[in-house]
Amino acid sequence: MRPPLNPYTVLVVAFLLPGMGQVLNRQPVRGLIFVCFAVLLGAFTLKTAEPDVSFVGKISGGLFVWAVATLDAYKTARIRREVWKHRVRAPAASAPSSPAPPKTTQES
Repeated sequence: MRPPLNPYTVLVVAFLLPGMGQVLNRQPVRGLIFVCFAVLLGAFTLKTAEPDVSFVGKISGGLFVWAVATLDAYKTARIRREVWKHRVRAPAASAPSSPAPPKTTQES
């Protein structure tokens, strides 16, 4: 069983490319959904924003989904890493250290 990626690596990749954090977490459909919603909401706010709003304000819907996707990828990576650590340690902790010596009866 190979260890999951470092959560900080997933965070950086998710920050740079929306949806790629989910792909690294082996959730490609979820990543595609985040990308689609980021594009759709960004396009919607771009079309509906007032003309005097800044460019960042015009695409703020897409940026919001991008931020949520980044946090989701990081959270999932952290949970997967901790579960993996727990599963790796569990067999070692549950194994008996040394068997107890057999009890002997003394006859007089």
